[in-house]
Amino acid sequence: MAQDGVHHDYHLVNPSPWPLIGSIAGVVVTIGGVIAMSGLWGIPKGNLVVFAAGMALVLLTMAGWWRETTKEANQGDHTAVVSLGLRYGMILFIASEVMFFVGWFWMFFEMAIFHGHRTLTPDNLEGVAAAWQTWPPKGVESVPAFELPLVNTLTLLLSGTTVTWAHHALQVGDRKSTKFGLILTIILGVMFTSIQAYEYNHILSHKLFFSEEAANAGLYGSAFFMATGFHGFHVLIGTIFLTICLARLIGGGFSPKQHFGFEAAAWYWHFVDVVWLFLFAFIYVIFGAGWGK
Repeated sequence: MAQDGVHHDYHLVNPSPWPLIGSIAGVVVTIGGVIAMSGLWGIPKGNLVVFAAGMALVLLTMAGWWRETTKEANQGDHTAVVSLGLRYGMILFIASEVMFFVGWFWMFFEMAIFHGHRTLTPDNLEGVAAAWQTWPPKGVESVPAFELPLVNTLTLLLSGTTVTWAHHALQVGDRKSTKFGLILTIILGVMFTSIQAYEYNHILSHKLFFSEEAANAGLYGSAFFMATGFHGFHVLIGTIFLTICLARLIGGGFSPKQHFGFEAAAWYWHFVDVVWLFLFAFIYVIFGAGWGK
């Protein structure tokens, strides 16, 4: 918050409890995750009480911290220089998320492109050559790319147009169109998540990724679920992000000149769209269908 009598492009925030609370929340979530997965300090494995308490603290920190940031913006503390810094921060955050997905793609491409090299093991271990002859592994039934995955691709592409429409409407002061575009985007986001949940249920119930014939069948399933699952998690976060923006818009927030919160949500949503296009093209279509054998 700007200090009285000080006029410059930057502002010094007042002392805030949220950094400390957020740090404590991170520690509690970590300990809770360990307890849930393996148990700790006599607390049995699978207990989610500590993890839930940590997540509650995280949500409290997010709500409180962002509320103070919004208040600072409404008071005029977010000058052009401060706004530029916020944009740099969001860009760097998205860049870090890009590198996060690069790791999953790297793992998948390593197996999909170079699987043939694993058949040339000098030890000629029993079953290794046979297991690595094809990708997806022998006996693993991949998900048909041009069914539900294609529907989800079209869903996300359409949501990208609706959020862009909402953004441009806000820039010209058309709040009614902005609300309508945001509502459509949120509905499409929920639709994507629902379709992916149905797809996961189909995979697990029909055991598409389980095969006793290939030693690396589990690796294919792990690569698939980690890449698409984390993307689905990002879609869920983006949907919540946009829902909060809609609530702020209905409450009178945002203006044609000051709406970085909405702009950041739109950037994040476009990032989610682009990642899915890569997932659909490579994991579902090219290598999922066995074209990369």
